[in-house]
This record gives sequence, C-alpha cells and structure tokens, in this order.
Amino acid sequence: MSGLTSEYENMTVLSDLESNLRLFGQIFKNDAILRIRTVELKNIGTKCSLLYMDGMVNTEMLNDSVVRPLVTVIAPKQENICDFICDKVLFAADLKKQTVIADCIRAILYGDTLLLIDNSLYALTINTKGFKTRGITEPADERVLQGPREGFGETAMFNLSMIRRKLLTPDLCIEMLRVGRRTETMVFICYLGSLADKNQVAELKKRINKIDIDGILDANYIAENIRDHKTSLLKTTGTTERPDIVAARMLEGRIAVVVDGTPTVLTLPYLFSENFQSDEDYYVSYLVAAVGRILRYICFFAAISVPAIFVALITFHKQLLPTSFALSVAQLRGGVPLSSFMECITLILVFEILKETGLRTPQSLGHALSIVGGLVVGQAAVEARIISAPMLIAVALSGISGLMVPRLKGVVFYMRLILTFAAAIFGLYGYIALMSIFLIRVLSLGSFGVDYTVSLDNPKLERFKDTVLRVPWPMMKTRPAFNKNKIRIKEDCDET
Repeated sequence: MSGLTSEYENMTVLSDLESNLRLFGQIFKNDAILRIRTVELKNIGTKCSLLYMDGMVNTEMLNDSVVRPLVTVIAPKQENICDFICDKVLFAADLKKQTVIADCIRAILYGDTLLLIDNSLYALTINTKGFKTRGITEPADERVLQGPREGFGETAMFNLSMIRRKLLTPDLCIEMLRVGRRTETMVFICYLGSLADKNQVAELKKRINKIDIDGILDANYIAENIRDHKTSLLKTTGTTERPDIVAARMLEGRIAVVVDGTPTVLTLPYLFSENFQSDEDYYVSYLVAAVGRILRYICFFAAISVPAIFVALITFHKQLLPTSFALSVAQLRGGVPLSSFMECITLILVFEILKETGLRTPQSLGHALSIVGGLVVGQAAVEARIISAPMLIAVALSGISGLMVPRLKGVVFYMRLILTFAAAIFGLYGYIALMSIFLIRVLSLGSFGVDYTVSLDNPKLERFKDTVLRVPWPMMKTRPAFNKNKIRIKEDCDET
C-alpha cells in the first residue's frame, strides 16, 4: 500500500459486497495483519464482512459487541438492513455511517472495524480500538516537587481527554487537521474560543496546511515548519508533556497543538520569559518561586558569559584582576601546553560530551560515568598540567549554571562558544559587542505576531508580574499583554 488515501476521496462504497472486498483486498494486498471475517444474517441471508487490523482492535469488544449480535440476530425481511443494524443490533458507543472509501481506509488504519453489508451503499465504522498505550507517568524531563504528576502519552485522543479534564468548559475548541502525505497524522488545534486570538488560529492553520512532507512522527516536525524565524537559536514555539501546563497556557489565550503519536504538545505564542519559568512556580509559595526564577536568569548569564569573560581577563585585561588572583592564575597555568582559548574550548566540548554520554547511557552507568569523568579525569588532568584549575572551575561553573535553564540548552552551548571566540580575539570589547547583538536579536523576534519580549513593549508594572518575578495570585489580575481579553481576576481590576 502506498500510504496515500487522497486517490480514494472520490470513490464511494459499492452495493455489491464482493466488489467492495476485492477493492479493499487490492488496497491492503501487502498488509499481512488485515483480517476479514464474513458472517450471514439469519432469516434474510444477507452477508456482512468485518475488516480490521489484528493487534489494533480490542478482540473481546469485537466479539461481544459486534460479532455475537450479528450472528444471533434475526433480521426482518422488509427493513433497511443498514439502519436496522445501526439502531437495533450493534452496541458500540461510536458507530458511523461511511460512504467514502478514503474515510473507511483511515478508520481501519486507526484501529476501528469496518462493516461492509451486501446490497447497501453504506459501510459502518465501529470504534473497537484496543492497541496498547503507555500508562500515565510523570514526564522525566519535567519533574516537580509539588503539583500534578500526570503526563501525556502517545495517543492523541488520550491526551485530548486529559486537557478536557483540566478545562471543563464548552468554550474549549478542538479542530483536527491531517498532515503528511503518507502518514496522514492527525494534528489537533486546541484553544479557548473566548480567549484565543482568531487571527493567530487562522495563521496557525495556514502554516500547518502548507506543510508538505511524507510523514509527521513527532511534534518537532510541526514546530520546525511553523516557526517564525527558521534560523534562530531561540525557539518561538513552546513544548511540554504536562497537561496542567497546556491548560494554564490556554487560560492565558494561547493555542495548543496536539500531534498523534507523541507526548509532546506545542504551545504558542511563545515568549522569551517562558524559558525561565519552572513548571512548579505556581504550585509553591510566590517567595520561593521568585527566588528560583531570579536564579535562572543569573545562571543563564553565567552559563554563556563566565568562560568568555575569564578568557578575556587572563588574555587581554589582566590589570582588571586583583593582583593576588592574577599571580595565582599565572602560577597555576605554568606548564599548561594549550593557550587559554584552546583550553577553554576543549573543556567546554569535554563537558558537553560527558553530559550527552550521561544522558544516553543506561541509568545504572550514568552516575558512575559522571563521577569518573567529572572528578577522577578532571583531577588527573589538572595534576598532569594538561589543563589549569582556574579554567576548569570557570567552565564547570558555566556548565552547572546551564543546567538551570534546560529550555535554552542549545542557545547556551552556541552562545558560550561564540562569546568565548569573540573574547579570545577582541577581549571584553568582542564580548560586549556579541552580547549586544544577541540582545538586539532577542528584542527583534516574534511568535505568531506577538513580540518575543512583549512585556518590554510599553512597559508597565502589571506586565512584569510574571516575568522576572512571580507575584502572588491576587496581584496577577490580568493575562499576558498580547491577550485582548486581559481581565483574569475581576475584583477591583483595571485594564492595562
């Protein structure tokens, strides 16, 4: 089977059962798990055929709710047999009449059972899905000390039900698109009708409909195709595996994109300040959350700047260092064969290798690898005068700080290298110039028509209440500045 169903959009179900079976047999001629079972209705002798994929249906449900009623019912002779089966025979909760062959194919491929009836221009699709799915678990990369522990799975319908449980309102809108020429993956656009910007919803649909690719296997396929700035290091679409985060974003007027087959859900528009927000900031005291958020901003600056500033100081600006510290650094660097720049770059790459290796090795070996790589090898390298202790401390401080902002992992790595390179050539002047360019770039970005740093646009105190700090809930009376419906708490609330 080619995997394309568009060529069957104009074909309809035939009244002759044998002709229908030959057609579906030709469509699925190379599919070994297609099962066909034919039964005959008593009294009238009408034949019916069930088509389904082995391993994707609940066989117990199929036998009890479909096969047994069909073989035991005594159908009347003078009645529309299709309507009779729908209304008085089958007990399935989800039962649909189909006439288009393409819809029948999609139903079979997604775990439904197709019922073909002789002398009927309708086919019935019966919800008998029963393929195995992963249970509810807490996302490994988004663990919290306090708050909900549930995470999304790989089944879109299951994920949508989790969002629906969080937002018990008819205002929740869910629209479906199919993306991918061969996979025809179901992509769901979710938003609250009274809060989301209709222009943003229309723009999102337009961008998704423009995607022309063989298949969609993960949400990142969508994210890379709909992002505003294709070459930017900073992402402009958010990702999460937590239904509570998706619900919170939608309550702020954002849009969620659920892709079948992946636990990752996209949220947009995405703001720069979201990179520094933790999932549990809103489940703990605002004082604790404020401290954590400030530390993340500081750690981001340290992660990209400490190696560059240290290289610039010991290479070009030694006069800015305290005399005792400068002498100590010079003494400890004695005998090191590499230049300060090469030493720093080597340590940055080694740290990244250790980090990636620790992530991809079995958990039982990860801790041992971290200890051997970080302590034993590092200490041995310092004692052997391959690297200097001050440079090791600077790079280690930068690496540990980068772990505080996992959403900016790629940005931290590239900016660390670029700033170090500029500092090694031009000193602090190169560092300041590159940092200025980076800040200008951040200020110029946007996400679906919203400024990346929207709180700096016409800055007011109200707009900073959930950026650098997280103030108490009674003070967060308005939604983010990009939302037209700004009022969140109506008591004594003035629009800003």
